[in-house]
Amino acid sequence: MRNLLVSLAACIAVFQFSACKNTQKSASGNGGLETIMSVPATVTAGSPVMLQFTVYNRSSVDTQFCKWHTPFEGFISSFLDIKDAAGTDVQYRGAMAKRVMPPPAEAYIKVPAGDSVSVTVDLLRGYDLTKPGQYKAIYQAGGMSGLTKVNEVGFSVQ
Repeated sequence: MRNLLVSLAACIAVFQFSACKNTQKSASGNGGLETIMSVPATVTAGSPVMLQFTVYNRSSVDTQFCKWHTPFEGFISSFLDIKDAAGTDVQYRGAMAKRVMPPPAEAYIKVPAGDSVSVTVDLLRGYDLTKPGQYKAIYQAGGMSGLTKVNEVGFSVQ
């Protein structure tokens, strides 16, 4: 019985990890999607830290990705690893949503061939970025969204 439960848990974990990836894939294996994040190099402590998150479709076919665990759904989950100069994690203070699998059709965002979609969010609404210092943000939710080609961004809070 215990082995059956362990096997079932492993199957569920694999299903959850792969359920929300790109549905059309190109020869490169990621549907031609590339994501560019950007933030101002310097922000004043207590001021908004505006992150622009743009998904480009570099392929010749329409492609889609799951918006879960991306800025396109706001701060419903922690989608970034943000660290200070010492490597200490910045505390996430947003919501953590539970999901029903598989994702419904409205969980996907279509990106037409050769086009892009973009969203801007204030990182201060989801992460504790109140202390002055140097920070680095890394997108860490590619296993859910399918967005795996994402740059890192660095910024300073003064």
